[in-house]
Amino acid sequence: MTATADIDVLVVGHMTVDIVPCGKMLGGTVSYAAPTYAAFGHRVGVLTSAAYDESLLGHLLHFGKVVSLPARSSLTYENVYSDRGRQQFVRATACDIRFGDLPNAWLNAPYVHLGPLAAELDPLEMARNFPNATVMLTLQGLMRQWGEDGLVRFRPWFDAEALRLIDIVVYSQEDIQQYPQLTEKMRAVCKHLIVTNGRNGGTYYNSGGQMAYASSDVIPQDLTGAGDVFAASLLGLLPFVENDVRKAISIAGRLAAYSVTRSGLDSAPTAEEIADEIAGEVKRVQGG
Repeated sequence: MTATADIDVLVVGHMTVDIVPCGKMLGGTVSYAAPTYAAFGHRVGVLTSAAYDESLLGHLLHFGKVVSLPARSSLTYENVYSDRGRQQFVRATACDIRFGDLPNAWLNAPYVHLGPLAAELDPLEMARNFPNATVMLTLQGLMRQWGEDGLVRFRPWFDAEALRLIDIVVYSQEDIQQYPQLTEKMRAVCKHLIVTNGRNGGTYYNSGGQMAYASSDVIPQDLTGAGDVFAASLLGLLPFVENDVRKAISIAGRLAAYSVTRSGLDSAPTAEEIADEIAGEVKRVQGG
């Protein structure tokens, strides 16, 4: 008999402390994904690492269960703007995350979201240990490296063995500006690959070919976290659309548009917005 899962969605990756002009704010894929999954009504588990006294971590407790590996510091990012444009710096890091750090009660989670922000986890190790789950990887944090100065530079990443075990891979056009050939390599091994392109929607690739999807036309207030909201909406939608990835992508694109009209954790979609967009998709499919 298979044990009943304690959570519906497992999210793994570092929360971040983002240094902003007004001080510090919570960031990171897990921080935007957790409230998004909670809005769908999913039971959420977050495995992260942060400073043992990190006050920002408390915000995530509103959206699910949180296990944080104690570290001397939290992963801390700062964006510096100049005539050369934006430069991103890592000011501090937390602990690496391994499969063995997971609570036993979370090992049967049916949906797993790997959201690294600083190459803190091994996608192959994680994917191997969730053979019965639907596993999604948001790739951006694996394509970063930095030296003693903390300046974030591009790091090419491609692991065919890991990618074949992962069900859904999501990244943005912006993430691969220095590695444009990555998409063709990814298409050869990924089951479901989604390349986002901001307000222009994006492209979905699978063995059946490719499909462009649209976003909604809105007036943006804050673009931060929109990609994470899109990815989490996609995975969170699957139980509601009979695991039809195409339908999930179409709806997620519209839900991500809502996110840019708000800021911070409020950018996650509401339960009402989710219900409206699911109902709207049903009408579109039925020709209503």
